[in-house]
Amino acid sequence: MSSTPTSRFAAPGHPPATTTQFRGVRFLHLGTSWVQGAMRLDKPDNIELEYVQMMMMWMLFKEQPKRIAQLGLGSGALTKFCYQRFPSARVDVAELNPNVIDICHAEFGLPPNDERLNVREMDAMDFVLDPANRNSIDVLQVDLYDEEARGPVLDSQEFYQACFDCLLDDGIMTANVFGEFSNYDKNLQNMELVFDAVVWLPEVHDANIIVIAFKRAPQIDFSVLYERAGDIKRRMNLPAKNWVNGLKSWMQDHQE
Repeated sequence: MSSTPTSRFAAPGHPPATTTQFRGVRFLHLGTSWVQGAMRLDKPDNIELEYVQMMMMWMLFKEQPKRIAQLGLGSGALTKFCYQRFPSARVDVAELNPNVIDICHAEFGLPPNDERLNVREMDAMDFVLDPANRNSIDVLQVDLYDEEARGPVLDSQEFYQACFDCLLDDGIMTANVFGEFSNYDKNLQNMELVFDAVVWLPEVHDANIIVIAFKRAPQIDFSVLYERAGDIKRRMNLPAKNWVNGLKSWMQDHQE
């Protein structure tokens, strides 16, 4: 991987956003070696990283969301994918670091805001506490890391309660829980205090664990989910069968 950044956005007051490139993939960093996102240069609209693909596993349960919100922009992969693949959906993003927003526009193909896309420089906690967002979101995707990447920046019961309050009655949250081991239990416990059902899939890609949390626990029929997974693979080229396998394994391990 090239050791010197190919691009650097460094407005003061926030960690600088830089890129490196290796074997046709552009990586996003926040002033450290930690990878905060990636894009394959010859497939810029695909989701490159497996754990980021897993953030889309809500598609097994929702076919046509009207409003998708993203907390933490990363390299813009989820935002671009949702904006392009769900043309009837509104996509809102809260990203605290203006350097990340700028580098995503310049180097990662993030489109400009329009009537369906609204990427804002703001704190994720402010977004979920905004009364205007209460009971209005179908899908909430949470991937909040600073430059140290030791664990989610926001992980309190209060935060997850605010996420819950933003969702519609059948809303779903997916979240990336990454970092030091103690963070896993803290995040999962705080989610379980709030959400009706919380499931996590086996870790992938440097200990990223993806959690799916339901405001209202769904009735799960695995034959239906495998059928949907096949459709997602055909239409979206995402490995959705792996997600169903992970859900099935989790349920077998947690049956009491």
